[in-house]
Amino acid sequence: MMWKDREEAGELLGQHLRGIGGLEGAVVLGIPRGGVVVAAGVADALGGELGVIVARKLRAPHQPELAIGAVTSDGSVWVEPRALRVLGVDPEYLEAERMHQSEEARRRETLFGGHRPSLAGKPVIVVDDGIATGATAMAALRAARAAGATTVVLAAPVASPERADMLRGEADLVVCLIEDPNLYAVGQYYEDFRAIEDDEVMSLLESHGRKPSTERRTSTRGMARRPSGA
Repeated sequence: MMWKDREEAGELLGQHLRGIGGLEGAVVLGIPRGGVVVAAGVADALGGELGVIVARKLRAPHQPELAIGAVTSDGSVWVEPRALRVLGVDPEYLEAERMHQSEEARRRETLFGGHRPSLAGKPVIVVDDGIATGATAMAALRAARAAGATTVVLAAPVASPERADMLRGEADLVVCLIEDPNLYAVGQYYEDFRAIEDDEVMSLLESHGRKPSTERRTSTRGMARRPSGA
């Protein structure tokens, strides 16, 4: 299966989530940037409020391209135990990196207008455009739980079975349209996987915030396509 773009994937994911029950009106948090585009389709389908949750990767010492975990703006953190063991990461380095990236996550959420609805006492769905390492999703799930969400769901169009199972240890429910053991890049499932800019994210959040909940329902362009691997 390949989706035309993130918008189509979000519509199909939202339709699939509607069939599960108990998620109507949930708060839907997209992981910027691409995850917010997918999340908008989910929020429309469920009549839910759209927001963002920024999670920043924790960089390995001397290997900034290698992620050893992730952290959110409130300090909720997840680290990859295997990476810590193999790399012998110093606890002082890890704490300094956690503080730095948490502050950067706060700055990014402020840039997006502070679009984080109250989560206390509500079901929350964390959405990304695909799960590769799962680090940012794990940190985002922990932040949602810490904020008082009654139910925490992770939803993405695609993930590897290994990472989906890892996330099931943190979320109450994980929903993916595809779980592919051969996943090597999220972009391989999209015809259009262009980079999303900050102003596009802000525009989506602002326009969705102006919609009455009764209008946050959209027909799905791709109803003929049947999701698999959920």
